[in-house]
Formats: sequence, structure tokens, C-alpha cells
Amino acid sequence: MATVNSVLGPVDTADLGFTLMHEHLLVSSSGVVQNYPELLGEGFIDRLVSGLIRAKEGGVTTIVDATTIDLGRDVNVLAEASRRSGVNVIACTGWWMEIPRFIRSVTADQFAQLFMREIEEGIAGTGIKAGIIKSASDSSGVQPEEEKILRGAARAHKQTGLPLMLHSYSPGQVGRQQMAIIKEEGVDLSRVKFDHSNDTTDVEYLTWILEQGCYLGMDRYPGRSVSSEERTNTMKALIDAGYVDRLLPSHDHSLVSTMGAAADVSARPEPGTGYLHIKNVVLPQLREMGVDEATVDRLCVEGPRHFFEGVS
Repeated sequence: MATVNSVLGPVDTADLGFTLMHEHLLVSSSGVVQNYPELLGEGFIDRLVSGLIRAKEGGVTTIVDATTIDLGRDVNVLAEASRRSGVNVIACTGWWMEIPRFIRSVTADQFAQLFMREIEEGIAGTGIKAGIIKSASDSSGVQPEEEKILRGAARAHKQTGLPLMLHSYSPGQVGRQQMAIIKEEGVDLSRVKFDHSNDTTDVEYLTWILEQGCYLGMDRYPGRSVSSEERTNTMKALIDAGYVDRLLPSHDHSLVSTMGAAADVSARPEPGTGYLHIKNVVLPQLREMGVDEATVDRLCVEGPRHFFEGVS
């Protein structure tokens, strides 16, 4: 059986259980944990652990943390939270969209080497290895710096076999640009997940991505620009079209974020409480729509396992 790198070491894919494929334990700026932890609020690690324990008690086994270095990734924090909660946490390598001017001359091959080191040797000298590679583009399309990172991520994928998660802007069909680039790079499209896909209800566009062999991250529950109900309706349409095995629901929820002067933004209220909206709200809705239990199980158990195993 295949394994995937978690922050506490390799995990057999058969043991991943109920998996949320795009979440954030902690989101901030790079270096805040080490230099300005007071901006995260008192006892922020305890708050992380409490949130994970609630998720575990609700049936969540594994969380993929989509926090890159520019979003404040700290794998020591992830490891402590995983150890204390008993939830598997998978860290990512790659980059989001905060690209400082002093690294804009870095080449795609240099990025690939950096990402490969975090996969093969470990992150920041910790020995904690990334289990997935991330790249991102948003409403402005694939910008030149982002293209280098995407190509670097694609090359690291080809060298290591790790899958790709792509932050994409589905209302603008930015996935079409990203798809063209990863095809040029020779990526195995069955190892690619286009995230935030449920920010659109355009089933035709989403079906086009699925027909390339990719997965869809249906990962912005309970809802921002598109309501939770509309997101679930879109997922049901794709299930009915035969794509259940490549739909990966999640929340894109952060347990802890940098606090402003007026409020603790880490305490953002959400229906379903954090990592349990899908468990408590979305899956019951799908059952009410006539989706049987075996199919529901495939969404958050079999789908993530197959994604990490490379099952097309």
C-alpha cells in the first residue's frame, strides 16, 4: 500500500480515513510565529489543538494543510498540533501569491529544487517532509512570477511523484491557463487537483477539467460568493454525471489567523463549526438529495486516498 508524508512521518493511505483536502491550521505572514507570536493571540497552539480535537471527535481523521511559506507555514507548530490532537496533518511545499520582489529573479528550475528538498529532505531543517505541492493563480490569471512557480511545481512533481494542488479562480476559468502550462510540462493530470472549484456553478467548465483527468477541490464551504446550498447543488450535479471519485470537499478554513487590533479574526463564526460543516451539513444534504451512503463515503474517504495513491 502507498504512503503519504505527514508531519509526524509516513502514513499508509489506507489509514487516512475521513480527509479534508484543503484547510489551514494557521494563516499569517512568513516568520510571524517565530518573531511576533503575540499577533496570533494568547495560547494559539492550544486553540489549534482544541479545533483539531473537535474535528477528530466529529469523525475527521486527516487534514491537508494548504499553508505555504508565504502564508506563514510553520511545520513545528503543525507537528505539535498533530501530535497532541491525534489528527494526521499533511504539509505542503510550493508557493501561494505573496511573491517578494527579491525572489522574482528565481527560475522555475530553482523553485523545483527548493520544493524537491522540502519533499525529500524536509522543511527548514526539521526533517518534516511535504506530502503535496501547491501553486496558485487568481483573478488576474497566471502572472509571470506565478508561471515560474507553477512550472517549478510541475517539475518537482515529475521528479518526486507527489501530487499538485492548484489554487485557481474558477469564476474566471483560470484553470484553462494553468492546464495549458502543466500539459506543456508533462504533468500526470490524474495527480492534479484544481482547488476552489466550487466558487463557480458552471458545471460545463468544471466538467471540462474533470475530462482532462484532474480532480476538483470543492473546498470553500460553507460559502463566500456562492452559498453552501449552491455549492452542494453543483456537487450533486457532478456526482450524477459520474464524477464522484474525483470530487474532494473541504472548507479552506483557518483555525488561527493574525489578529487585528479590534477583533480575533481566528474566531470567524461559521455554520457547522470549523472543520465539521461538511460532516454536519453538506453530507446530510446530499443524503436528502438521494445520494446513497456508499457514494457519500467515496467523497471524503476513497477520493482522497485514490488521489494520493495516483488512482485515475
